[in-house]
Amino acid sequence: MSMMTDLARMWLTRSTRPFVFRSEYDEKLPFSDCESLGLYVHIPFCRSICSFCPYCKEIYEKEKCDRYIDALIREIHMVGNQHKGKKAVTSLYFGGGTPALAADRLNDIITALRQHFDITEGIGVELHPENVTPSVLQKLKDAGVSKISIGIQSFRSKYQRILGRAPIDTETLQKNLSRVSFETVSMDFIFALPDQTYEDLKADIDDAFRIGANHVAIYPFIDFTFTNSTVKGMPKKQKRELLDRITVYCKEKGYVRSSIWTFSSEQNARYSSMTRDNFLGFGCSATSLLKDQFKINTFSVQAYCDRIDSQTLPTSLTIRFTLRQRMVYYLFWTAYSTKVDPKAFERFFGVPLSKMYGFELRLARLFGFAEEHNGILEMTLKGAFYYHYYENFYTLAYIDKMWGIMRKDAFPGKLVL
Repeated sequence: MSMMTDLARMWLTRSTRPFVFRSEYDEKLPFSDCESLGLYVHIPFCRSICSFCPYCKEIYEKEKCDRYIDALIREIHMVGNQHKGKKAVTSLYFGGGTPALAADRLNDIITALRQHFDITEGIGVELHPENVTPSVLQKLKDAGVSKISIGIQSFRSKYQRILGRAPIDTETLQKNLSRVSFETVSMDFIFALPDQTYEDLKADIDDAFRIGANHVAIYPFIDFTFTNSTVKGMPKKQKRELLDRITVYCKEKGYVRSSIWTFSSEQNARYSSMTRDNFLGFGCSATSLLKDQFKINTFSVQAYCDRIDSQTLPTSLTIRFTLRQRMVYYLFWTAYSTKVDPKAFERFFGVPLSKMYGFELRLARLFGFAEEHNGILEMTLKGAFYYHYYENFYTLAYIDKMWGIMRKDAFPGKLVL
């Protein structure tokens, strides 16, 4: 696994140099000149901890959550004040954890962000199914939220038991969603669970659109080494058959594929915090991607608050990209949308994509991973599966290792991947 990702990294970056993260960071973040800048805010609190979830989170306590949000607002002002006037940003996403647990404070956070940023494409918030109540939905709407994403995982009882999730009352869920309208109502599902069939996943997707979703995300199950999950993933051949069949089904239904794992019943229904050229992250474990660097905040809520109290940014690690490293990062996450626009690449880097990766593009077309339509490179079904397949290796080789270390050490000092 590690050898596969190492060889791919060396080939694509044209260097044996690994990804090196250090404790150094810029007190003044160079985001003013970034175009297509997005925002992300992490709220790390949950009512209960799901064994399969790898994200930075801990049990919700109101007093601890309020202290954290007070610190979060100060971090926003520390960073936002570095830019004169308001900086235009594409979108704002709240992730976690369960951000809706802080529904009463989201307006405070959004108000602080609006002092420094002009949000042009909407605000998204993740919810647990139990948060989908008329009162919570109305608070989100009143705060300016335009997109919600509900972590369903599965409507099927056998997978709810496997994942340790409570049954969902779909009639109540549908009724509550009909009470407050949002531009995007997304529902998340996990695929490639043990013995999961096409009929299982198809039924989940059909239920989602029937209940009130206009967007679904079917994320693959990944067995992170540091979680307590005992769930075992699906073999490669079955996984490919399942992804191919459900993709064909969604396309036959007329759904729009906006990324490897997302489909929408309406053209403008979108929910993705990943496919952005640059972004600023606020809160513990939040990451920031800028033109030549990537930084990640500490995973410790206590250390995060202590850093902010000392008027210091909570950055734990930073990588300074080489040009090729930044290109690989750009292409990897741009390809998540299933499309790569060579003109956009050239605008971002000032050099043609064909000059930097012409050989790889020819191979992708030769092996049936991609096709060109009107100048845009689009993944085939085969290409989408192998992107997913490699992404799984990338996640376990890099993200699993990084997050596993940072969950134990608030400030590791150095990390080589």
